[in-house]
Amino acid sequence: MKPLSFKTNKISILPKRKFLFFLLLCIIFGVAYSFIAYQRQETAIMVMGGSLQAQCIECEDPMEFYQRDLETFYRPSNLPILNNKIPSANFFDPYFGKKPEDITLPNTLADTPENTILNYFSILREAANPVKGKGAGCGTIGNATIPYPISYEFLSSQYQKNMPYEKYLKTYENILHINLIKYHQVPGKTENTYRYFVELETIEGTDKETGAFTYYYGFVDLEKVGNQYKITDLHYFGENFLCAPYHGWQWDAQGNVEVRYGEWCKLIKGELKKTQNDYIIRIYFQGSDGYEYCIVFFQLTNGTDLEVAQYRKTLGGNWIPIYMNLEDCLENSIRAFYIKT
Repeated sequence: MKPLSFKTNKISILPKRKFLFFLLLCIIFGVAYSFIAYQRQETAIMVMGGSLQAQCIECEDPMEFYQRDLETFYRPSNLPILNNKIPSANFFDPYFGKKPEDITLPNTLADTPENTILNYFSILREAANPVKGKGAGCGTIGNATIPYPISYEFLSSQYQKNMPYEKYLKTYENILHINLIKYHQVPGKTENTYRYFVELETIEGTDKETGAFTYYYGFVDLEKVGNQYKITDLHYFGENFLCAPYHGWQWDAQGNVEVRYGEWCKLIKGELKKTQNDYIIRIYFQGSDGYEYCIVFFQLTNGTDLEVAQYRKTLGGNWIPIYMNLEDCLENSIRAFYIKT
C-alpha cells in the first residue's frame, strides 16, 4: 500500500518591509485621530461642565409636517397666542421688496387700538433678523426681514422721525420669533392717548446655536391719526427669573401694597382685600384720608406682580385713575426720621 500524501497550503507571511509600513500607517492615523479629537475638544463650546454637541435635525415629508401643531415647537408655555391675526398665507406677497415709504396699510389693520396692537405683533411674529455667530439651530425662520417695513408703518410719523427705519430694523437683531401672550389697556398718559400693557415671549439666537426663550413686558402708547391708531411709543423691560425667589416684598402684590402704601405713605386703614382673575390682581383698601383705593397688578410669566394702575373711588362711587409718587413718601419718612434723631 502506498503511503497517503498530504498537500499543505502555503501560508503567506507579510513581508517585514510591508508590515513595518502598515504599522507606521496605523500609528500615523492614531496620532492624527487623537490630535483632531483634542482640537475638537479645545474648540468645542462648553456648557454646564460638558461639551455642547450639535443637534441632528432631519427633514420630513412637508405634508405630514404641516398637519402637526407648530406651536409645540415655538414655545414652552401653554398661554394662548394672541398675535395670530395674519389673514392669509399670501398676505406678505404684495409687500415683497418694498421700502417703508412705498407701503400703505389697509385702514382695517389699525382702525381700533386693539387691532393696531394685535396686527402689529402678528406681522412681527412672522419676522426674523438673525445675526452672524448666533442662531437657533435652523436656517431662515418665517418670512425673514420682509415683515419689518410693514410693521414700521404702524408707527406715527413723529415716532418714525425719531427712529429711522435702519435703526428700527437694528433693534430686532437676533429676535427670531415673537409671541404676544398678554395685552391689556391701562390708563394713558393723557386723555387723547391710549396705553396698552404687553408681555412678549421671544426666541433669540445664541452662540451655542440653541434658541433661548426670553420674556419682555412693556407698554405701547397710541394716538388716533385720521382714521387709524398709530403707535407713538414703545418701551420694554426684560424679565428676570431669579429676582423674585431671592428677594422680598416688592415682587408680591399684597406685600408691595403693605410696604409702599402702608409703611411708607401711612395711607392704609384696616385690612387689605385681594382679588385675582387670571393674571390681573386687584388690591383694595380703605385710605386713612377717607377715600377707597384700588391698586392693579399684572402677574408676569416669571411669577412676579407688576403694578400697572392706581384708582381712587370718588364720592359718587366712580373709580378714577390717579398717580401717586410713593417714593416721595419714603423720602419724607427718611427725612422725618433724621429730624427726630
